[in-house]
Amino acid sequence: MENRKAVLRRMVMDDHICPYGLKSKDLLEREGFKVEDHNLTTQEEADAFKEKHGVKTTPQTFIGGERIGGHDALRIYFGKAKPKEEQDDTSYQPVIALFGMTFLMALAAAFVATGSWVSIKTAEWFVAFSMCLLAYLKLRDIERFSTMFLNYDLLAKRWVRYGYLYPFGEGLAGVLMIAGVAMWLAIPVALFIGTVGAISVFYAVYIQKRELKCACVGGDSNVPLGFVSLTENLFMIGMALWMSFKLLSA
Repeated sequence: MENRKAVLRRMVMDDHICPYGLKSKDLLEREGFKVEDHNLTTQEEADAFKEKHGVKTTPQTFIGGERIGGHDALRIYFGKAKPKEEQDDTSYQPVIALFGMTFLMALAAAFVATGSWVSIKTAEWFVAFSMCLLAYLKLRDIERFSTMFLNYDLLAKRWVRYGYLYPFGEGLAGVLMIAGVAMWLAIPVALFIGTVGAISVFYAVYIQKRELKCACVGGDSNVPLGFVSLTENLFMIGMALWMSFKLLSA
């Protein structure tokens, strides 16, 4: 520990404490470094430091007299991130987080409603909760979603307004399926948008072989179009068919 020392220069002011400075300090300490923490307490002091070292941002970390750089550079230094030129700008992390959360929500809701963690209700609510959260992500910025959606959805290309209606339909069907009401409306909506969506994704990805970003988790998504979006639509189709079967069997 005595031989592992780092010098950190970061902004710590009355009205602003740099979050990346805090992250850099935490990362250095977790890597076993003793941090010589120097605070830049005024904007003038920060500007002078940046000018002296020819850098545009703080924090800056120095190890063994060598400037490593900011927080991103520090993560690369410790092997926790790849250089920008080696990074893949696609990510499944938003989808994994969403489906993981909706699955836990479905388990909890099913336990409260039925006394059992795993049941038919768990599966139903998992799909319905997922539909609602996916609709929410699209509705955060419906303009960006509809623009990305137009890249591959066959119906939206013919009728642009469909790109604006899609997330409302998905959310409506999800809410009605959670409540178990108005299945006469929820089933055809889910079946229609799910079928059109599945055909559109399959055509774009597996027939045209296009590499596109998926609009399924919103217009700012880096999720590649393909399996995830196809699964979203197949879930809706499956849920609609299952609810139809339950309705006819009642």
